[in-house]
Amino acid sequence: MSSPRLGHPHLGLGVGLRSRHYAHILREEPAVDWFEIISENYMDSQGRPRYVLDQIAERYPIVMHGVSLSIGSADSLNWDYLDRLKKLAVGVNARWVSDHLCWTGIAGKNTHDLLPVPLTEETLSHVADRVRIVQDILERPLVLENPSSYVTFACSTMPEWEFLSRLCEQTDCGLLLDVNNVYVSAYNHDFDPEEYIDSVPHDRIVQVHLAGHTNMGTHCIDTHDGRVIDPVWALYQRLHQHTSGVSTLLEWDANIPEFPIVHAEVLKAKQYTEALPTASKTSFAGESDASGREEAAQTVLPHPAVMVAAEVE
Repeated sequence: MSSPRLGHPHLGLGVGLRSRHYAHILREEPAVDWFEIISENYMDSQGRPRYVLDQIAERYPIVMHGVSLSIGSADSLNWDYLDRLKKLAVGVNARWVSDHLCWTGIAGKNTHDLLPVPLTEETLSHVADRVRIVQDILERPLVLENPSSYVTFACSTMPEWEFLSRLCEQTDCGLLLDVNNVYVSAYNHDFDPEEYIDSVPHDRIVQVHLAGHTNMGTHCIDTHDGRVIDPVWALYQRLHQHTSGVSTLLEWDANIPEFPIVHAEVLKAKQYTEALPTASKTSFAGESDASGREEAAQTVLPHPAVMVAAEVE
């Protein structure tokens, strides 16, 4: 497609819609630019969650973000899931529909985790075929996110940014670039996060995610349970210099504070996009000091699957 961002507008700065904040949003109508929903939370609900969503969708732009498409699985695509996904997108006038470059299960079993795919030519062909089918069904471009990862495949033949670039080129899909996931995966797998940011197809980036994570000393876990750290902000600023602005959303999914605190965190993005001071080179040094290791050692965390499972009500 000739139009950058697949023709989608720059929505501004958004927040993930969470049930904890329903009452505040309906009562105060905060000056947030847009909301992102977890698709699975609303696909089958005709109760209070959908009632609240319909009210919010009348006032704010809505973007859908799924965790169960399993685009990388060897299982057949779930036609019933896609039908319900499309109906929800139409019902809330979703600006776009996104999910993750991952697989979530096999043989009909859902692990409720975002599992990495081997980055090979065979996988690229397989995923590209499935993306084309999904886009035909949804009658809109699919937007795919780079997941955080904790293991890699010995058989992989290309870096993730090359895989995503070629997938976008072959299918005309969009990219949801999660800057925190770039940082987490770079820390875990020892690659250069700046090379990743510089190498993805910038004109295909429809949306950006920001989030907090937990450093365990030897590795990071994408917990979405706190503020965005400075090195992730630096990567976001570097990305902005390539894109000149793209819809940006803050994810905060555990230990969720009151809405004004969450909203204030995403508004920090203006500091990195309006003034555009020179970003320092991303370093992991501040993530591995002694105090950080001590705090991590005292923190009991669930398996990462718990953190990425949908907030189903």
